[in-house]
Amino acid sequence: MTVFNKPSNTPMPTKPSIFKRATVARSRLFRADEIHLRFSNGEERTYEKLCSGGPGAVLIVPLLDENTVLLVREYAAGIEDYHLALPKGAIDAGEQLLEAANRELKEEVGYGARKLQFLKKINLSPAYMEHGINVVLAWDLYAERLEGDEPEPIEVVPYPLADLLELIMRPDVCEGRSIAALFMAREWLAGRLLLDSPVVCPQQEPNHGQ
Repeated sequence: MTVFNKPSNTPMPTKPSIFKRATVARSRLFRADEIHLRFSNGEERTYEKLCSGGPGAVLIVPLLDENTVLLVREYAAGIEDYHLALPKGAIDAGEQLLEAANRELKEEVGYGARKLQFLKKINLSPAYMEHGINVVLAWDLYAERLEGDEPEPIEVVPYPLADLLELIMRPDVCEGRSIAALFMAREWLAGRLLLDSPVVCPQQEPNHGQ
């Protein structure tokens, strides 16, 4: 079955109006806003949300070959432990989305990609978080490493996509966005996911003095 990005025939409900907004907390990385909403039926509610800053972020699915994905093992402060996930990072100011994906790939995995495909922007927790991340598939890889800002060397772990179900049941695989991205990549490779965005071939591979 081919999956299209089809709009639903069901009419969307009227969005609530925001009649008041205020920042209630701020840290070096986060800003929390309080928003006062009025729904179409007259009900009013107050919610808090974490707001994003900067141009956004990318999460990369790097394919060493048609059946091998490259994961990274790194320390996650949120769970206070090491976990296995896909490489990711922030988009720098003035940087294009796919350019950022290729840079992060070189910094964390030690490869660049000759071909990149934007898959989807996903949200971490829509109920209270504004932040989203752009999922990018990367393949036709070549060796190139850039210096990143990681506090310690990152372990790169090749894993067969054919064993995806086994992978997601591992106790050290717990990041929902990486799991979702891996399934999207698998469906795209199988021809079951059609996308509107084109494959991009960046001209960034070094010529090694030739």
